[in-house]
Amino acid sequence: MTETKITRAHGAGGLYSHQLIRSLFIKHFDNSYLKAMLDAALLENPGGKIVFTTDSHVVKPLFFPGGDIGKLAVNGTVNDLAVCGATPLFLSCALIIEDGFAYSDLERIIVSMQASADAASVKIVTGDTKVVGHGEADGIFINTAGIGILRPGIDLQPDNISPGDKIIVSGFLGNHEAAIIEERLNLSSFSYIESDCAALQGLIGLLLKRVNGVKLMRDPTRGGLATTLNEFVYGQNYGIIIDEISVPIMEEVRGLCEPLGFDPLYLASEGKVVVVVASEQAEHALTIMRSHPLGKDSAIIGEVIPEPQGKVLLKTQIGSQRILDMLTGEMLPRIC
Repeated sequence: MTETKITRAHGAGGLYSHQLIRSLFIKHFDNSYLKAMLDAALLENPGGKIVFTTDSHVVKPLFFPGGDIGKLAVNGTVNDLAVCGATPLFLSCALIIEDGFAYSDLERIIVSMQASADAASVKIVTGDTKVVGHGEADGIFINTAGIGILRPGIDLQPDNISPGDKIIVSGFLGNHEAAIIEERLNLSSFSYIESDCAALQGLIGLLLKRVNGVKLMRDPTRGGLATTLNEFVYGQNYGIIIDEISVPIMEEVRGLCEPLGFDPLYLASEGKVVVVVASEQAEHALTIMRSHPLGKDSAIIGEVIPEPQGKVLLKTQIGSQRILDMLTGEMLPRIC
């Protein structure tokens, strides 16, 4: 293709659409499933329960320190499968592109998606492209759906949790949303924060293989750690308390949040996992997680408590306690 811009013709289903599919998507998402050019991919089922998820990505800006919308789309969907105890296998990729979007930027995004898929050992096997009018899509929106196979013997449910279980996070929290904030406000000359966007299936697979007492996992994306923990306890007969001093947050992230009035406990991460594990397995789990590059900064930050039920408490740096509520509203829109 010699075009420099995406036009409505590329989404019309005719010659230009087929040229775009063959010259860009099949070229970079190169695999036998996609090359068949069917309306749906024919996939082998290796056995076990199928885990299925979907996610849409509307981040602004499209390119940011540590990643881009394509990397975010692949890793976000892979992580949604991994935290459910699945081995991610296949992804779809649906694009809504604005008329006039630069072809070079689209190719950059597609190349990034394939690099992320390779790193996560998944294949992008089917997709769809639509082109809308100029000003109707803010560049590009991406939807990715994912299929994985549940690992044998894994059952990660809130009902498995009991008082005494420990809460572990896999590293510094809030870096993704902090990087987006910094990029939007042009503050990188004062500090430089990179998104932590990464695929977690390697770390999670290692943990589930080596540790028996894992009860539940989530990736703390929108709403951050505080909202994730509130999702754990909602409607349950237990609560959670975390120690503010133990929560790993980079000083650069704290320094960005303080003058802007943001709370880092509510900032999104895109390459971290929150794990609930049985007390007697917590130190072993911490050691295993720290042995992996994506878990080297893991920390035990709190535990499950019998009271107050359905609440998350924060033990502050001065020793007091306060309730850590679920995020209401949105601190920053369009972060993922």
